[in-house]
Amino acid sequence: MGSELARLRVGTRASRLALWQTDYVIARLQEAWPGLTVERVPIRTLGDRVTNVPLPRIGDKGLFTRELEDGLRDRTIDLAVHSLKDLPTAPPAGLVIAAVLEREDPRDALVALRATTLDALPSGASLGTSSLRRRAQVLGRRPDLALQDLRGNVPTRLEKVLRGELDAAVLALAGLRRLGLDRHAVQVLDSDVLLPAPGQGAMAVQTREDPRLLRLLAPLDHRATRLATTAERALLAVLEGGCHVPVGALAAGDAEGQLHLDGLVASLDGRVIIRCRVAGAVSSEAEAVTLGAAAARRLLDRGAGDVLAALASEAPAGATGGDA
Repeated sequence: MGSELARLRVGTRASRLALWQTDYVIARLQEAWPGLTVERVPIRTLGDRVTNVPLPRIGDKGLFTRELEDGLRDRTIDLAVHSLKDLPTAPPAGLVIAAVLEREDPRDALVALRATTLDALPSGASLGTSSLRRRAQVLGRRPDLALQDLRGNVPTRLEKVLRGELDAAVLALAGLRRLGLDRHAVQVLDSDVLLPAPGQGAMAVQTREDPRLLRLLAPLDHRATRLATTAERALLAVLEGGCHVPVGALAAGDAEGQLHLDGLVASLDGRVIIRCRVAGAVSSEAEAVTLGAAAARRLLDRGAGDVLAALASEAPAGATGGDA
């Protein structure tokens, strides 16, 4: 490691979860490169500043990433740590995802005070979520619930349930676990109930196309997670989805080297939910992209195009999701 890499500036959002994730990345870097000095640089994004408007209505991709990417370009930071599901699928010029760390459990979780499962919530119970993907799938299963938009960081969302302002909420299990709050999860929602967002549970480190920085981050990259999330994000890219499109995707490998990818597109009211599953041998990112694209085409063949067209006519362009 050259002297020019002895000190790094790592950009991060300022939420508790984002700071935890950044500290985790810093610790892994310092394990791999003893003597490395790292400075944490908190940066407020548009999604952090505007908290009183539902994400899809803000109408902007990169809500939680643009300011970090600007910092990489103008060299005020060297690395940026993201929740992978926040990153738009189109790579910005000159920047790369240099490392995808080993994934935490990608599933969603239910938090509630007086119910132990989603099905046990009483009719008319209020359930909070900022995700149209979650909203659509919950409504598909429980159309009798009263869904409410829920913004804010993980502790803020959780507190609204614990104070009784909401009967329940759906949050990413990974975020709850990383903050030591998963004791509040009354049910982990399996993917056949609620399919996660593409990339959910994975952390990504973005940087410039600089060979020195890429070499520095190489030890942090987890191959199986990268291949799985590459397939999921390829599906999303073909469907051109964001926060305004309820799209779910989850890939997992088996012992024979096959990658199994589940995909979903839903209408906003949950009345139409289209699913597919594809599998194939995947040993490279190119093969993962091919598998993800094949899953997207299968969804389109089953009618997802009509759902997406209807969504495009009724919803503004949205952003990729928040960190919870």
